Amino acid sequence: MKLQNKIHMYTSLLLAILLVAINFSVYFLFSHLSIDSRKDQVEAAADNMIRGIQRAPASVVAGDLLRAYVPPDGMLRLMKPEGDFLSPITSSSEQSLSLMKAVYDETRQVRVITHENNRYILVSVPMIWSDGEVVNLQITESLQPTMQTLQVLRIVLIAVTGIALIPVVISGRLLGRLITRPITSMISTMKEIQRSGKFKRLPLNSSSRDELVEMGETFNDMIELLERNFVRQEQFVSNASHELKTPLTIIESYASLLKRRGLQHPKIFAESVEAIHSEAIRMKEMAEQLLLLARNEEQWNIVLEPVRLSKIVTELKVTFENAFAREVQLDVQADCMGYSDENKLKQLLFIFLDNARKYSDESIRLTIGTTGEMAQPCIRITDQGIGIPQDKLSKVFDRFYRVDEARSREEGGAGLGLSLATGIAEALHAHIGLESIQESGTTATIILPAVPAD
Repeated sequence: MKLQNKIHMYTSLLLAILLVAINFSVYFLFSHLSIDSRKDQVEAAADNMIRGIQRAPASVVAGDLLRAYVPPDGMLRLMKPEGDFLSPITSSSEQSLSLMKAVYDETRQVRVITHENNRYILVSVPMIWSDGEVVNLQITESLQPTMQTLQVLRIVLIAVTGIALIPVVISGRLLGRLITRPITSMISTMKEIQRSGKFKRLPLNSSSRDELVEMGETFNDMIELLERNFVRQEQFVSNASHELKTPLTIIESYASLLKRRGLQHPKIFAESVEAIHSEAIRMKEMAEQLLLLARNEEQWNIVLEPVRLSKIVTELKVTFENAFAREVQLDVQADCMGYSDENKLKQLLFIFLDNARKYSDESIRLTIGTTGEMAQPCIRITDQGIGIPQDKLSKVFDRFYRVDEARSREEGGAGLGLSLATGIAEALHAHIGLESIQESGTTATIILPAVPAD
């Protein structure tokens, strides 16, 4: 059964049960109050009758006196312990009551009795007769008017219940549609995505903030994440197939050359092995960078914390100088703290240091200081290399873009470093600025977030 039908059935059934229970409670309460009210009225009438009989002159015949008080739809009876004191006096419509067996009561009694499938109120009150003897006055009055009123009430409540069930059923259907509309839309969108292969999002009512809208927003966020991952995957496959094609072709060519002539020509053997080794190393570095670029930022395990920039830069300077035998000049203008991830910050700085090494032969300058009105901590990497033309400065962060194609190939670069640096900077909430003068050098500025006040 569909969820919409379940909601319709359950809500309609629940509301119907609730409506029947309420109407039953109303009927039961009204019935109880009506009968109690009639009991009080008959009991009050009995007390008034006793006071009237006791005030009546002794010359009045007892039968005539009782006929003056007989109910219009009931009976009066006077009894002694041994039986009737006087013959029962009934109204014209209730003569059958005189055939009912009477019971003498010594105490006041008020109860509902049934005679010939009709209900009556019986009030039994002891009283002192004019001769001083204690007798039992019994008044029996029909409940038929009250029962007729209750019957009308039953019909009305049943009719109201039936009529009310119509909007209940309709509202249950509408409620089911309203609740399942985002789910139905989600299913339709999923089928459309599956059929077309294109990512789509649900239209949402921004004014509503219920769980259904939240579910729709979560679905859209999931689609956005899937789309982003899909784009990353497509880029990875496209970039990998494009960039790995050249080194694979070189390796295949040199391998074929070795197979044909390598054993007879030692120089060709050495050249081929060196070329294959060089391309294999470049492929390894390229694959590592591509895999890192293909990951989500959430998978980088970024942990932001206060870090002392002079400590990080000093450690990186020593490591870089030992690895590449290049001089790095350190200028600490302000020994400030930054809010960053130490390992990822070192990786970011190493990318710019490696680029400075590749595109310049002079020493590299590392400067630590602050910038802007907020005195944000920053690190500058300055080289004295070939520089970057102004028309190409905005393109260097694109994947696989190389300013100097020939030189970057010689150095083993794949044009992924600055693109990777952009991703790392975004994960660290850092900002990268690049300034360059052709044939004079390039300065990369990394502005880091300040340590939060708390």
